[in-house]
Amino acid sequence: MTATSYNILVIAQGGRLQYEALIFAAALRDQSPAFSGRLFVAEPQPGPLWPGDPRIRGEETRALLTDLGAEILPFESRHFGHAYPYGNKIEALFALPEGEPFVFFDTDTLITGDLATVPFDFTQPSASLRREGTWPQPELYGPGYTAIWKSLYDRFGLDFETSLDCTHPDEYWQRYLYFNAGFFYYRCPHVFGRRFLDYALTIRDDAPPDLICQPLDPWLDQVALPLVIHALGGGRDALPPGFLDGAVSCHYRTLPLLYARESDHVVSVLERVTAPNRIKKLLKDHEPAKRMIYQGRGAKARALFDRDALPRREQVIRNTLKRNGYWMR
Repeated sequence: MTATSYNILVIAQGGRLQYEALIFAAALRDQSPAFSGRLFVAEPQPGPLWPGDPRIRGEETRALLTDLGAEILPFESRHFGHAYPYGNKIEALFALPEGEPFVFFDTDTLITGDLATVPFDFTQPSASLRREGTWPQPELYGPGYTAIWKSLYDRFGLDFETSLDCTHPDEYWQRYLYFNAGFFYYRCPHVFGRRFLDYALTIRDDAPPDLICQPLDPWLDQVALPLVIHALGGGRDALPPGFLDGAVSCHYRTLPLLYARESDHVVSVLERVTAPNRIKKLLKDHEPAKRMIYQGRGAKARALFDRDALPRREQVIRNTLKRNGYWMR
């Protein structure tokens, strides 16, 4: 398949994610009009793992997603569901066409450039390096980074040493293969999904002893992901920097964070693609979009920060937004 004919997968369900999916689809159409692949908006179906109906609410929202070029793709939750909704990104992979290259994006991502410029090699998977050292969280007298990560590689019969970035010192988090699960890609969603599901369930249900005190909620997907990528022959350098989480996409996480720290171009794209009346009508039902985009609170939150001298830790930005009354999710 050519560089523009792969499949894109995002997840949507009733509430915040359906509004983010609208923004994603609108930005994809605006910024990458030559994209000739398929955009799948995967939707979990009601079942025993959901206490209510998780599907997208409102026929107008479903119709607009379709008009923006998305295909709504139902999938069953067999292992995670409400107890761990991040598992949707694993289980939805099996609903995609088998054997066709795919890119998964978290729904809180804005396409900001031409996807045709991204030099994907779908035989060598990778994922987002826009992350902090959130996991593991070694305890003072417990196992360190090396022992914790090595126990996982050993559990799955993987070569630990070749996963290391030896430009960083021992026991520093960046020495170890670790991604944010905001995007990842591979040549086949079913091959990737089977490995991802197997590793995630094993870690959840039968973790090595060195993980005994380590939190896995919400980190389970990001613990399993580097193991999957390493096992399938990918790594941290498989995709050149500067494209995803760069010129072509922005994983903004929340609208207040987008206004606080992202470039003028990202803000411009967001406000342009959300301006049409049909989109605005639906997004006004989403409180963060209503207040941050349409009522101008985003611009006020933006004025609190110098984009050339942002705090290094995201939590500091979040705290500043909360302290000034601009935090919303």
